[in-house]
Amino acid sequence: MKAAVYEGPRTVTVKDVPDAKIEHPCDILVKITTTNICGSDLHMYEGRTSFETGRTLGHENLGQVVEVGQAISKVKVGDWVVLPFNIACGFCKQCEQGLTNYCLTMQPKPDMAGAAYGFAEMGPYQGGQAELLRVPYGDFNALRLGEDAAERQLDYVMLADIFPTGYHATEMAGVKPGDQTIVYGAGPVGLMAAYSAILKGAGRVWVADHHPDRLRLAEEIGAIPINTAEQDPSEVVKEATLGLGADNGCECVGYQAHDPQGQEDATLTMNGLIDSVRFTGGIGVVGVFLPEDPGGAEAQGELEAQGKVPLDFGMLWFKGQRIGTGQAPVKRYNRALRDLIAGGRAEPSFLVSHDLSLDEAPSAYEHFDNRDDGWTKVVLHPNGSSRSAGGSSRHTLQELRQEAKAQGIEGRSHMNKQQLERALKP
Repeated sequence: MKAAVYEGPRTVTVKDVPDAKIEHPCDILVKITTTNICGSDLHMYEGRTSFETGRTLGHENLGQVVEVGQAISKVKVGDWVVLPFNIACGFCKQCEQGLTNYCLTMQPKPDMAGAAYGFAEMGPYQGGQAELLRVPYGDFNALRLGEDAAERQLDYVMLADIFPTGYHATEMAGVKPGDQTIVYGAGPVGLMAAYSAILKGAGRVWVADHHPDRLRLAEEIGAIPINTAEQDPSEVVKEATLGLGADNGCECVGYQAHDPQGQEDATLTMNGLIDSVRFTGGIGVVGVFLPEDPGGAEAQGELEAQGKVPLDFGMLWFKGQRIGTGQAPVKRYNRALRDLIAGGRAEPSFLVSHDLSLDEAPSAYEHFDNRDDGWTKVVLHPNGSSRSAGGSSRHTLQELRQEAKAQGIEGRSHMNKQQLERALKP
């Protein structure tokens, strides 16, 4: 089978690897039709983790079941499923408490917890940027999709990670109706956190970043963009809140946070949130922070290379703020979020800018890692399939909106990529 394989820093190749197969009676085998490149994949792509060469990347996966193990009783061959990036057993102490992000069974190291597809320090499992994927404990891990799965893959694939992860950030921050929320980072997860806060009924949501294309998307979903190249987010928020600050905030960047000039500072967003959020407010941290960063000493310093960052803890304590951290327990949220998509209440595919074949993965990684304009979210199709509208689109979301504007199509700023393409059909 073909797969996107990590060959070393900033080198991904698409090549033949051994076929994934059933290895345990509780496994299922999924033909991957849609898989995303995640921002956290870029940490590995850049060589800033312990990810081994020769492994397949990809933890945001959706597809169709082609084989099931002898112990599988719920999932059937032919089912469309989306797969949480967390690989969990369903029966350990952590899973029984709903903490599938920290499963004890699937993590082989006895002093560690949590497993994932194609991810550093999260077990030996191969990723899903490939034609086939072995899914352990398939009855527990696979979320089955409805009859619209094939045509709405770009929406449903977001349930594998970034939609639940963004939602988790708002849960840890304590976002509730009427709140004023600040999100640091307008990448895919940050946009999903802002989108989740809006779905929850937050009164005002600010999104801070220095990439204009991403800030445009934030504005299009109803958030207030703050360009950090021009404004200080904490000052903007305080000015709008009588000096008090936001009710809560979400960190959606992680340890490679950097200023508009490209200078890395792992504390940039965390200390920004401590300053931006009011006394007793909540902060949800889903941006990736790691205990070891192979490139940290050169990019930031020796302490940062060990995962130690100079947090403004005195102000955090003085303000009585609460911080929630860690990867999202996807299964806690994915069923409800699936039903919001199925019911037409949520369309997370608005993020998608590039909808490509698996063979285009090397180029896609390069563009996405460079934060090239318009590359907001990349979807790959390992089996040559795409959404039901036909082959992979070569138009960016911005290009489609421009074409729709030229044709006088109303409501274009609120349409996702699929809706725009349907509206533009002759």
